[in-house]
Amino acid sequence: MTDESRTAASDGPSRSELDDLVAKADTGARNPRGPVGLAVTGIALAWALFQLYIASPLPFIASRLTGLPLVLNDAQVRPIHLGFALFLAYCAYPAFSRSPRDRIPILDLVLAAAATYCALYIFIFYREISARPGLPTTADLVAAGAGLVLLLEATRRALGPPLAIVAIVFLLYVFFGSAAFLPDVIQWGGATFSRAMDQMWLTSGGVFGVALGVSASFVFLFVLFGSLLDKAGAGNFFIKLAFALLGHLRGGPAKAAVLSSMMTGLISGSSIANVVTTGTFTIPLMKRVGFSAEKAGSVEVASSVNGQIMPPVMGAAAFLMVEYVGIPYTEVITHAFLPAVISYIALLYLVHLEALKNAMPALPKRVVHPLPTALLRAGITIASMIILAGVVYVSIRGVQAVLPAVSTPVLLVLVAAVYVGLIWLASKGPDLEIDDPDAPVLELPIATEVLKTGLHYILPIVVLVWFLMIEQRSPGLSAFYAVVLLVVILLTQKPLKALFRKVRGAQVRAAFREGAADLTQGLILGSRNMIGIACATATAGIIVGAVTLTGIGQVMAEFVEFLSGGNILLILVFTALISLVLGMGLPTTANYIVVATLMAPVIVELGQANGIIIPLIAAHLFVFYFGIMADVTPPVGLASFAAAAVSRGDPLKTGFTAFFYSLRTVLLPFIFVFNTNLLLIDVGWVQGIWVFVKATAAMLVFAAATQAFFLVRNRVWETVALLLVAFLLLRPGFLIDQIVPPYEPLPATQIEDAIAQTPEGGIIRLGVSGPRFSDLEVEERTLAFTLPDAELDPATRLEQATGLVYLTEGERVLIEEPFDPRSPGGRTLGHLDFYDPENQVMITAVEVPVEQPARAWSYLPAALLFGLVWLAQSRRAKRQEDAAKRGRATTAAGGEGARA
Repeated sequence: MTDESRTAASDGPSRSELDDLVAKADTGARNPRGPVGLAVTGIALAWALFQLYIASPLPFIASRLTGLPLVLNDAQVRPIHLGFALFLAYCAYPAFSRSPRDRIPILDLVLAAAATYCALYIFIFYREISARPGLPTTADLVAAGAGLVLLLEATRRALGPPLAIVAIVFLLYVFFGSAAFLPDVIQWGGATFSRAMDQMWLTSGGVFGVALGVSASFVFLFVLFGSLLDKAGAGNFFIKLAFALLGHLRGGPAKAAVLSSMMTGLISGSSIANVVTTGTFTIPLMKRVGFSAEKAGSVEVASSVNGQIMPPVMGAAAFLMVEYVGIPYTEVITHAFLPAVISYIALLYLVHLEALKNAMPALPKRVVHPLPTALLRAGITIASMIILAGVVYVSIRGVQAVLPAVSTPVLLVLVAAVYVGLIWLASKGPDLEIDDPDAPVLELPIATEVLKTGLHYILPIVVLVWFLMIEQRSPGLSAFYAVVLLVVILLTQKPLKALFRKVRGAQVRAAFREGAADLTQGLILGSRNMIGIACATATAGIIVGAVTLTGIGQVMAEFVEFLSGGNILLILVFTALISLVLGMGLPTTANYIVVATLMAPVIVELGQANGIIIPLIAAHLFVFYFGIMADVTPPVGLASFAAAAVSRGDPLKTGFTAFFYSLRTVLLPFIFVFNTNLLLIDVGWVQGIWVFVKATAAMLVFAAATQAFFLVRNRVWETVALLLVAFLLLRPGFLIDQIVPPYEPLPATQIEDAIAQTPEGGIIRLGVSGPRFSDLEVEERTLAFTLPDAELDPATRLEQATGLVYLTEGERVLIEEPFDPRSPGGRTLGHLDFYDPENQVMITAVEVPVEQPARAWSYLPAALLFGLVWLAQSRRAKRQEDAAKRGRATTAAGGEGARA
């Protein structure tokens, strides 16, 4: 039975229906035919080639040889990038569901041309606009206004209404911020049309800002890398490998779904595409072994959405974090790595418990090894991979050290030799075929056989990781080198396999033509995948511009603090809820831009204003995690709806179940905000390994608690005990802090001594009191700051860290009004009245860190609680096993009696 001919009684929709689902979300549901269709395809191909051109050294070489200005700067690249995206958005995405899909209406072509011109206006008149900053002409304003409207319509077509509606709300706030119907707390003076268009379109403060720049410089190449890798056959290879490794276990298809989604998520920027790519195969198999339609879809959703938090791509958010947080890319993925891996391990264990709870069968394995042999083989495999990685590292560094002048060509020859050798190995067996999950019998592949057929797919990933992590090149250049290798693989893998299989003549030429066609399709698919992302980053720029222009970000901080009453846990809860709402219906990139612009500064500022230092990367990862959870959560969870379409389950029930499965992803951000060791901040290798082991154990225990199953079904007290164990392992300082407070209060007059004794990078807390402007009530709060260079005098150190200047008068330490309202002290104390003679703003106490008992003492009660649960459940499990044996014996005896 082919995919196209499946009936309604089948386990899932047809391949054409699934392709249409992905097209609507990612690549565009319209495929015009004839000359117009060829032209659109050609423009998509041209976009991919343009992006490869600007990422390569070619512009510099060509400019040097010709003397022409062929090197484009960011301000020139961004409009061209958006111009391609807008033209393709109007051509590839129909205006409405009833609009034609096999042709492009004349109106859409006119809109496409107009939108492209408005974007390219910035490129064409780049010098003229730069020469008159803040003084737009009528032509500038017409292009900007039309461009904004056309961008919003393109975004609505490509991504649906949510992001466009959010952007329109912010635009209305820009123009009508002084309206009487708005609450006083969010009113502002409003902007003229000229000022707004200058901010939003004509400068880099809006649409053509950082987000679009990241899309043009980095994101496109990584999306193209993923498209080409999938077109080469790596997607099917990952799925087959996952099933070969895990398919024979209890709930094997679910575990394979988790692993394959993780591997696909390494290179994917779309949770919906991830759901459909792997879910088409895994969901029917999960249903076959006992998962309900909703649970099968939920496992796939939880796996695929977690792919967005998995380095190196993180749904393209990793590259945006580089710009927003201001740290190198290697640090971003280092901080993000541990929570992502732990989350996936916990999900594997969760589906294992689900399978045990429901006594699900395992799929048959073709080759079964005894347990000792299987463990030995696994150990040898892991050790071999580690040794191979070491050999590769030493070899490359050796060549670079011994032959520095010719190391590049030598390494290229070595990579080529390795590639040809891996293709030869792959040619010894048949190519991987895409299985039909609806087939009555599934034969699990053998891992070694699968691995041999696709080892060459790992080479581009190795190249990417090498340049990113070892050579520490820019993400764009690293992705360019990996894409170039993929181009070579697509062009040569099929002809080389044909030659190694003793095929000659026309068949080899046909294989080369097939590879060239795959390359062309991969480039076009990469461009079409980028349409929505480019539109999303551009439209998110409207929101960023509005926040910058209006100062609404400060209002958000005040709003969250008002709701939470200054309680840091409630601050995080409300920030998480707002991030969840803001992320509904938005793609990962736009989602991150919106929540990072509005909510990440809120966490840092309010944490500092309430006595806790929260690293900026922790705040950004916190809001990012909750933003992508919107893809799971009903009523808008797009990934849940996609999975329900595949599983034929109820979308809302699938969404709620997926959210329940994703509780570990909800918990982790709260933990790494308080325990930054999880983000490997200032953590060495040995401590990092210990943190990984401890955190993994905690998340496994948490999974057992949320599933209400460990060795057997949990009793209520056992679930509570397991939750406490997980908390004590993840947040060991909490219990110690209750016994020995982490800070010691000192009189305010000892502030200079306290600052002098605090090392560089150390934390000091100040108790501050003063009257509020609003009601003249005296407010007391504790502020936390990180102090700079220890060689400076105490007053200068405090002023550099906080923007605050203090004055000692007898037993009182007064604070002068902060000179810079944007300084940490100015933002947190700007609402106080510094000129009230009766109630002056003053420092009431200085708090310095004290030495505490080792946090490891918290593990003792955790171990005791865990041991108690294990003992209770092991006894029940033994009784249940004995009862089952007696039941089987009774049944067998009854059967023998009946035969007698």
